[in-house]
Amino acid sequence: MKASELRGKDETALKKELNELLKAQFGLRMQIATQQLSNTAQLKKVRRDIARVKTVLNHKDA
Repeated sequence: MKASELRGKDETALKKELNELLKAQFGLRMQIATQQLSNTAQLKKVRRDIARVKTVLNHKDA
């Protein structure tokens, strides 16, 4: 996901996207804890996507 794609969305869509990413992050953390996740790079990608969405939301508020 790119920041330019996120800037085109409205605030409610961004909040929905953030909520989905947080749920995905939780699921990945549980998979790591139970040793079911083989590709741990997914967690890094989701974390960075969450940061991108939060950054765009903060810029829209300002």
